[in-house]
Amino acid sequence: MFVVVGVSGGIAAYKTVQVVRALVTNGHEVHVVPTEDALRFVGTTTWEAISRHPVTTSVHDDVAEVRHVALGTQADLVIVAPATANTLAKMAAGISDNLLGVTLLATTAPVVVAPAMHTAMWDHAATQANIATLRERGIRIVGPADGPLTGGDSGPGRMVEPDEIVAAALAAAGAVDVVGAPASDLADLRVAVSTGGTREPIDPVRYLGNRSSGKQGVAVALAAADRGAYVHLVAAHVEGTVLDRALHHPRIAVERALTAAEMDASMRAAAGEADVVVMAAAVADFSVPEVSDVKIRKEDGTLTLDLIENPDILAGLVRDRRPAQTLVGFAAETAADEAELRERGIRKRARKGVDLLAVNRVGWTQGFESGENAVLFVDASDEVTARASGTKRAVADALWDAVLRLR
Repeated sequence: MFVVVGVSGGIAAYKTVQVVRALVTNGHEVHVVPTEDALRFVGTTTWEAISRHPVTTSVHDDVAEVRHVALGTQADLVIVAPATANTLAKMAAGISDNLLGVTLLATTAPVVVAPAMHTAMWDHAATQANIATLRERGIRIVGPADGPLTGGDSGPGRMVEPDEIVAAALAAAGAVDVVGAPASDLADLRVAVSTGGTREPIDPVRYLGNRSSGKQGVAVALAAADRGAYVHLVAAHVEGTVLDRALHHPRIAVERALTAAEMDASMRAAAGEADVVVMAAAVADFSVPEVSDVKIRKEDGTLTLDLIENPDILAGLVRDRRPAQTLVGFAAETAADEAELRERGIRKRARKGVDLLAVNRVGWTQGFESGENAVLFVDASDEVTARASGTKRAVADALWDAVLRLR
């Protein structure tokens, strides 16, 4: 496949070297088109060595071959990573004052864009309007991720990891992903996925909740949809912009369910039509029997909460499962080591009765609110059948590989 990788001027350009390397390693012909500013971060020599093709930023090189148009017309896929606020604005306006801009105007191939910028720039109304315009034109936006930024700040604006960019781009082109599985290997499968953390109200101000960001469940939904499935995503509370890509994906329908009771009702309905159900949400185990209609104040005296156990949603889904339906659960455990994690996972899988359980360690700095994860997959034989670690998208793809082996 003929792939054009556009690189604009941001520090995240160093990650794009791995994007190009992964594409070349998997047999694709890759042509890198950097902007002049991009070469301040990663030089021409590196791009030429990794892509194995000459690199230029000028529309005046190879004029006889009309290179400035040929790159766009020959491309089967175009990736822009990183895409700075400036490049996004130029794309939205159709400005073609460099080779990358001309290439983007000349192509009819799928275009996948990985934004990278400071949070303030990402949140600016102009950038959001440009993103909306590009999405309306069918351009696939991958990210940005929420995490540490250059300069010590943190928030949405970080470019997603190279493997996620490659997976999304090849799926958009109907190609194969980085591990060689067909992008359509879940074609027409109907999937129900839950994500996020439920919030159980105490009064109009307070709630019982947890630290789930929703990133892993959303990654599971996106991976399934990118590989051809139709996804019903039921989302409780999720962090920041985590849901953005799912909300604009043509094969994902998003429904909000903020409490355990709402999640129970929504997942039961979604499971009724699903071939595979993945319960990735962090559902609160307890709620209060009566929610106060007014704020509970300090002057009211000492507060004592009586808690009642919420319904076990996953156990109910297993009990009422359809024939040939595959049920997948997630378990977040505090474990001293992998041996204890494995034992806890085996016991929980047996107790829940799911076909596959993804179990991961959590703690004050591990598991929750992170862009990465590490899980063990336990199946009905009570064996650890696979392990996965890395970005949450990588873990999500490993989960679907495990589901396919079961089915």
